[in-house]
Amino acid sequence: MGRICYSVAMSLDGYIAGPGGEYDWIPVDEEVDADLAHTWTNYDTFLMGRKTYEVAVAGLGAQTFEGYKTIVVSRTMDPAQYPALTIVSEPTRELMEALRQAAGKDIWLFGGAQLFRSLLEINAVDAVEVSIMPVLIGDGIKLMPPPYEHRRLRLVGHKVYRSGIVHLNYEVVP
Repeated sequence: MGRICYSVAMSLDGYIAGPGGEYDWIPVDEEVDADLAHTWTNYDTFLMGRKTYEVAVAGLGAQTFEGYKTIVVSRTMDPAQYPALTIVSEPTRELMEALRQAAGKDIWLFGGAQLFRSLLEINAVDAVEVSIMPVLIGDGIKLMPPPYEHRRLRLVGHKVYRSGIVHLNYEVVP
């Protein structure tokens, strides 16, 4: 059974994207990239909202991440126009449990602060992995948009890179 893992880059001041969804503030780091390539092997499914999909996948001229099942939560996308995707309109607890059961590996909840908050509210997030970038961007999309309830996390791993990037790996405490 797969876990749903929210894995995201964040500026030191708590933003996961700039005001227009930009991520050009994330530095290129060969050491991090090597670890990220290994991290991709832990997943067989990507779960994201429409806005993240439009930037991270469609914006690169693709429909999916090749070799990975891609699920997009959207009330506006027409599934007939995206045959390579699984499009769901509502991320229910039952649907997330079915995804966990069907996954051979973990599920990467990829970007999407609103979707992260929604899934956290229904207890459908198992892990939170944040890579803190040594940059202050001042404005944008917060890691956790309000309103939200407090949630406890348990640190299960961390790594500090020579570049100043800090990766923190947490389990969500039930």
